[in-house]
Amino acid sequence: MKQYVEAHPWKIIETDFSTGDNMVTESLLSIGNGRMGQRANFEETYSGETLVGSYLAGVYYPDKTRVGWWKNGYPEYFAKVLNSVNWLGLHILLDETVLDLAKLTPLDYCGELDMEKGLLSRSFKIQLTDDILVSVNSERFYSKSHPDSALLRYRLKVEEGDVDFTITSGIEANVLNQDTNYGDSFWENFNSEIRESAGLVTSTTKKTSFNIAASCTHNVRVNGQQVKGEFSNQTPSNFSALYSTYLSNGDEIMIEKYVSICTSFFYPDADLKAKSLDNLDEIINLGYDELSDLQIAWWRKSWDQADISIEGDVKAQQGIRFNIFQLNQTYSGDHELLNIGPKGFTGEKYGGSTYWDTEAYCLPYYMATAGSHIGEYLLKYRYNHLQKAIENAAKLGFNNGAALYPMVTMNGEECHNEWEITFEEIHRNGAIAYAIYDYSNYTGDESYALEYGIEVLIGIARFWKQRVNWSEDKGKYVMLGVTGPNEYENNVNNNWYTSYLACWCLEYTLEVIEKLKAKNPAHYTSIVSKLTFSEKETVDWQHIIDNMYYAYDESRQIFLQQDGYLDKEQILVKDLDPSNLPLNQKWSWDRILRSCYIKQADVLQGIYFFEARFDTETIRRNFEFYEPRTVHESSLSPCVHSILAARIGEFDKAYEMYLRTARLDLDNYNNDTEDGLHITSMAGTWLSIVKGFGGMQLKGDKLSFYPMLPKEWDSYSFRINFRSNTIEVKVGKDEIIFSNLNGDDLNVEVYGETIQLKSLQSTKFVKRSVMA
Repeated sequence: MKQYVEAHPWKIIETDFSTGDNMVTESLLSIGNGRMGQRANFEETYSGETLVGSYLAGVYYPDKTRVGWWKNGYPEYFAKVLNSVNWLGLHILLDETVLDLAKLTPLDYCGELDMEKGLLSRSFKIQLTDDILVSVNSERFYSKSHPDSALLRYRLKVEEGDVDFTITSGIEANVLNQDTNYGDSFWENFNSEIRESAGLVTSTTKKTSFNIAASCTHNVRVNGQQVKGEFSNQTPSNFSALYSTYLSNGDEIMIEKYVSICTSFFYPDADLKAKSLDNLDEIINLGYDELSDLQIAWWRKSWDQADISIEGDVKAQQGIRFNIFQLNQTYSGDHELLNIGPKGFTGEKYGGSTYWDTEAYCLPYYMATAGSHIGEYLLKYRYNHLQKAIENAAKLGFNNGAALYPMVTMNGEECHNEWEITFEEIHRNGAIAYAIYDYSNYTGDESYALEYGIEVLIGIARFWKQRVNWSEDKGKYVMLGVTGPNEYENNVNNNWYTSYLACWCLEYTLEVIEKLKAKNPAHYTSIVSKLTFSEKETVDWQHIIDNMYYAYDESRQIFLQQDGYLDKEQILVKDLDPSNLPLNQKWSWDRILRSCYIKQADVLQGIYFFEARFDTETIRRNFEFYEPRTVHESSLSPCVHSILAARIGEFDKAYEMYLRTARLDLDNYNNDTEDGLHITSMAGTWLSIVKGFGGMQLKGDKLSFYPMLPKEWDSYSFRINFRSNTIEVKVGKDEIIFSNLNGDDLNVEVYGETIQLKSLQSTKFVKRSVMA
């Protein structure tokens, strides 16, 4: 496996520059601040292979669906997070030579993402001629303290000789998405203007009418002395400033670029220009150094809560911090209409839209590291889309308020256009319901479930009731024509995970209804009226729960992924020629569908969700059957397998799967890092440590831990917010230290024994070599 970056506990460092790897490292060194972000494109002109990408949270375009054969129920569009204003664009001339690393050979190259500080830097030298050598040092960041702001400091020094230096720098708003279906431009209504020393450009998205205002200014100095420039090359969609000077041996020119981008997602249209320019004035007055200090302080505070420290294994340490860093610069929880796109701000694949990944993987991470308010925002995102979910279901023929949440969305409408996903991968509905349960259970706060979540749950329950049918042959309810999490199977009958999850949804909805009746009968009455809800529906739901068919193999005592799974040729992954992998890049779709190979946890996804319902031997039998048939070609797969492997004492496998999820992008396991990072699955890395190696579960209202230590590590530690407490857990070779950093005394369970964590005190516990 190729090593793209150096192993380091806090940094992502690229020293072996290669034009062939540029797309990968552009993804790996991406930066953002929750409102916007960009790939690690070079500041200078680069004529090699690249995806110049800068993205704005919540701003999207409904790109018309492109399919060969239209089917009823298809979405009309696929939502795309838009490639937006390109503010980097330093066009540098050294004498008559364009500074372009695709054409010039950099010496002593180093690209560095400092995750501890939230700063991206680069350095290199260029031997321009035998007599001229220049060095470059750049640093940039998206400000966390001023989230509409991006800053760049670029230094070029003449180490030998002398040179005429010219730089053109500004903003270009007329940009294209690489993934557009028809080659269309998504932006229009461009207008640029010059305001004294600043330039401003505005533009509007087609169809969705999001407006943006982007402004910038420069501070250019040679050896500390101000250099004056002039604006040039102004068009409706761009503006640029020109600076020219003569640099002698030893001279250094410094360009600071201050950028302010405001969008109508966050501000009224009428205020955008003023907001952008006011923010620009503020960041100019603060200056680069002050804003850099604020950036470092913000990340220090974030790491104080979210960091996971691993001693003795640098690659494992780098992996988890890389994942946490990307999660925290992608989503900050400051708007209930925002969610977490699978690629974040790092690329355009998947459209940047919302998937079920948020509920299944990301919610636990944000609740434990950032607080319950972010969890509630993520839940309200789905509540706000309930009517769209009902409309989505109606398009497929469901009625009576049945809700089918979309597989892919920006505004609640389904926008995924593969039939086996749009129509069949309906298990996503269960993840939405599970998130309501997960939030209520972890926070101890049922107010959301009883006030808002109940409407979502009833809509989902109505969908499941209509989606199953009674089989006279089996004398049971069955669910036909579905796709489970394993997308290497389509249109199957009785997928165990989907059926089990559907019945659990019905159970949980009935439970919440009973609680609502008891705690707030007036609100229950209003819900009955609002939803035209009948008690007879609950009778139907219970009948389904009691009479659901689940495929099961008696001889192996395992849950069958779906009917007929054992009819497939059972060749294990270890017996495949490695040249066949990854299957999705080497095999035809027909061959994949006829094989036994599993893309990601399917049966095991259900066992992970409902682990408390299964004994260790049941988990072991299913794990030992399904994991050897799993190719882990979904980023969501390794973490579930790591957690379950730890649960059954398969510690080497747990560690193997941990490294795979932690370093999925860093080591380009699936040969697709160039498309962008797998942001939502990164939460699974956190889950692998906290729920896997830490063995954390919630039993009733009590946290439970079964910690183990991978033999490759000397120790690890993590912190979690749990209700009113902040708990730190340090696991060493011989002991575990629990510290109650905030809140009242708290009882927890360790290896099945209850201990009390005194407020503001630490408690030691002897570590066991194996789990109880």
